[in-house]
Amino acid sequence: MPYHFSVNLSLYIHIPFCVRKCLYCDFASSELPGVTHEEYVAAVVREMESRAKDLPEPAKTETMYIGGGTPSLLAPQLVEQLISAAQNHYHLAADAEITLEANPGTVTAESLAGYRSAGVNRLSIGVQSMDDAMLAILGRIHTAQQAREAVAIARQAGFDNIGIDLIHSLPGQTLDHWEQTLHDALALAPEHISVYGLTIEDGTPFAAMAESGEIALPAGDDSATMFEMAIALLPASSYEHYEIANFARPGRRSRHNQVYWRRGNYLGFGASAHSFLRAPGFGKRWSNTPDIGEFCRAGSSPHTGEDVEHLTKQDAMGESLFLGLRMLEGIDPEDFRNEYGESIDEAFPGVLDRHTGNGLLHKIGPRIALTGRGILLANLVFADFA
Repeated sequence: MPYHFSVNLSLYIHIPFCVRKCLYCDFASSELPGVTHEEYVAAVVREMESRAKDLPEPAKTETMYIGGGTPSLLAPQLVEQLISAAQNHYHLAADAEITLEANPGTVTAESLAGYRSAGVNRLSIGVQSMDDAMLAILGRIHTAQQAREAVAIARQAGFDNIGIDLIHSLPGQTLDHWEQTLHDALALAPEHISVYGLTIEDGTPFAAMAESGEIALPAGDDSATMFEMAIALLPASSYEHYEIANFARPGRRSRHNQVYWRRGNYLGFGASAHSFLRAPGFGKRWSNTPDIGEFCRAGSSPHTGEDVEHLTKQDAMGESLFLGLRMLEGIDPEDFRNEYGESIDEAFPGVLDRHTGNGLLHKIGPRIALTGRGILLANLVFADFA
């Protein structure tokens, strides 16, 4: 059945290859996937071609994100094949934001120049920490110096839009460690910084290590303080805090991630990739098989093994609120009413009053947004819209 929508589109490409899986990672990735990079990219291109036939007419694509895994393990010519498929089948806009995730220790001056030549215009570099001891604990393959070198050679390759990821609340991490990482990260002068607290996911080596007592995370108060340090320091260094975990130089917000937070249309390609279209009805979400071999064997039938969910009106209303509230600009109740035909209070009675009363939400003009305290306790708010 064709998908009917009239707004712009974003693309996500999942690259599941890794040199070594990090101890905390529960993403779909593999050190030994059983297929070559070339075979996998060919399968992704087949999927892109096949799904394009489902669209009633070519859509304008404004962002493309190649994530993983470690996409910077791909040769530049394979990345170019993916971008060419987007141009050929999805009307990739001339000013599209095209992001590639890259890990220090896997990039060279030659590979980065190749990615830039292929059309990548934004890098997201997995720095995670600027402390070698912390990087070793995480199971990362790079050092802090390699992170500095990755940013430097990316600049030399012509990248003027670089984001970095940082993780706080690591085993053994102190407030002083974290403060130094923030200062060292600022010295890299990226255009975008994402700051995440470590979460222990079931089935990861970290989960087993935490259960056995082999590692211990910082106390809850220290974890909150680490996040508050980032919230204070990064805006003071001219980074706009625009989403709970994201900070950007003026004009350098992640265009792609804003599509997720605003429930925009996106298609995901590759093993375990997720897709979402707002119509028909209140939205359809699906995900591909996480099995890399099964995905590659699908041939001209890449829909094989996908898991599909059709959203109800209540699902869609809840998502609009808890995703929209991740943005510090908040949500407009009138926009909500126009889209769903009822007010937020009618859809979720008492929730706004309760969280305004407890200091987690406040009004900014006509909009409703998280307070400073609400940013730290956002999940308490989001749970009421689930």
